[in-house]
Amino acid sequence: MTDFSTVATFFKEGGIFMYFMLATAVVVIAISVERFIVLGRAAGLNGRKLVDDIVRCVGRRDIAGARKLSRLSNAPAAQVAAAMLQVNDADLLRLQAAADDAATLALSPLSRRVPHLNVLANVSTLLGLLGTISGLITAFSAVGAADPAQRSAFMAAGISTALNATAFGLIIAIPTLLIQGHLVGMLERIAEQADEMSIRLAHALAEGAAEGAAAQVLPMHGQRVAGNAPMPMSASRPGMAAQGGGQ
Repeated sequence: MTDFSTVATFFKEGGIFMYFMLATAVVVIAISVERFIVLGRAAGLNGRKLVDDIVRCVGRRDIAGARKLSRLSNAPAAQVAAAMLQVNDADLLRLQAAADDAATLALSPLSRRVPHLNVLANVSTLLGLLGTISGLITAFSAVGAADPAQRSAFMAAGISTALNATAFGLIIAIPTLLIQGHLVGMLERIAEQADEMSIRLAHALAEGAAEGAAAQVLPMHGQRVAGNAPMPMSASRPGMAAQGGGQ
């Protein structure tokens, strides 16, 4: 109970700007919780294992199995893989373009409202500074207008308002910046998974298409060589065979 009363006294002595900073803190908490839930789901995918499994399926020319694996998750890396597997072309430029489009569409919803945390941290700091200025104005005005007996009390109240507002603004701003940094780090790890997927899968699809084309060319070349082979002498010159038999 003593701790609660101390916090209540601290908040009350901070002045009217403490309520605005409290509202800012509530918005920060709401955005942070919502983003942690969304990014936590996206980051829960083991991107490296998914890449290895899909590349292995592509190497076996099991495109249907690779597409099935890519549909197991809504993470950006899986969406990139699904978009690339829908491209009926082994051209690296087309595959990379499909991967870039899918990554942009998948990462945009994840980064929403994260930049707002930086703005809210600055707002809380400025509100604390505004409360500081307001407290100092109150303190110096009271010094000039109050009675000598009450002068020290008004001075102490004004300085208390100034310091409490500054402290409360920093209490909100510092954790907000730390939370934003952590969320940005999660976003970067998710983007790296999508990039790794696009690069490795594009090369796997291109190599698989090249091997398939080479496998088709070799039998055709063998048939062409067999068709162009010289016929036996007896079959190519029946007249000569007949003459030999007559002799």
